[in-house]
Amino acid sequence: MSDVDIDDHSDVWVFIEEHAGEVAPVSWELLSEAKGLADELDEDLVALAIGEDLDDVAEEAVERGADKVLVADDPVFEPYRADPYGEQFRHLVEEREPDIVLIGGTHTGRDFAGRVAVPAYAGLTADCTELGIDEDSHLEARRPAFGGNVLATIKCERHRPQMATIRPGVFATADPEPDHEGEIEEVEVIVEEADTISEVVERNVGDTADITDADRVVAAGRGVEGDVEPVAELAKALDAELAASRAAVDEGWIDGARQVGQTGKNVRPDLYVAVGISGAIQHIEGMNDSDIVVAINNDPNAPIFEHADYGIVGDLFEICPQLVEQLEDVDDPAEVLA
Repeated sequence: MSDVDIDDHSDVWVFIEEHAGEVAPVSWELLSEAKGLADELDEDLVALAIGEDLDDVAEEAVERGADKVLVADDPVFEPYRADPYGEQFRHLVEEREPDIVLIGGTHTGRDFAGRVAVPAYAGLTADCTELGIDEDSHLEARRPAFGGNVLATIKCERHRPQMATIRPGVFATADPEPDHEGEIEEVEVIVEEADTISEVVERNVGDTADITDADRVVAAGRGVEGDVEPVAELAKALDAELAASRAAVDEGWIDGARQVGQTGKNVRPDLYVAVGISGAIQHIEGMNDSDIVVAINNDPNAPIFEHADYGIVGDLFEICPQLVEQLEDVDDPAEVLA
């Protein structure tokens, strides 16, 4: 396919991911960030919602800054399947010719983004952590590379749309503005159930905890030496999500879905407790937007203390049980560590 005329493409799109009426938080994060990109390019901010019974979702997208919301509402989209989502999305991209398309880097977003980008001859950058616009009005999509040791900037100068999946928890969510005005348009659904090749026979999603949306996170590092129980007990006592550094995940002590850092997930909780984590820059990049950081480490010179609001130097296998015991006697567990 020859290069496209990029001047024919306009508007910044954000995919609003929802499942059974629940919107993935990354969608609102992207809508907030995309507003700045659209303003810089003097283009409209367009939200795209695909699913069933989307009236409330569309209205909230307007309140959160969308100038226009495209709604593909049909039972064929519930529950999620990659083929109908991808086909509907691709059709709209080819018909409406957006300039930029942003999708949350969730299981859903990663699953169907390629089904849109490949047939549409679009550029797609995966797992981005930063976005910007260069002097030629191209999207600058930045993502960790070489095991998280560098941050690569990727641009698509010759094809449109410029697509990117973005890691959840990277950007802040703007509060809704009920007075914000925008247009809601019902688009034609071009997918039919008879043409869909996949079928959901059984759903067994298992542990669905999302550490990117947690108010409190307790993370274990190499220092736990394979014994995660004290950290897990502290997380339970704090009503927090259990997380891990890359070292703990690589050792197989904690599931990779709970990894924090450049090669894991970004979190921004009210309280982040790093237990037995040295503080490598790759890990810091994943939690440095936390409101309060508490570090527990037996090495007083560990880099993690440079990024902590409170530090406890000592044996985690002694400190964690002591904290759990204190937490039993307070109404607000966070008071013990803050």
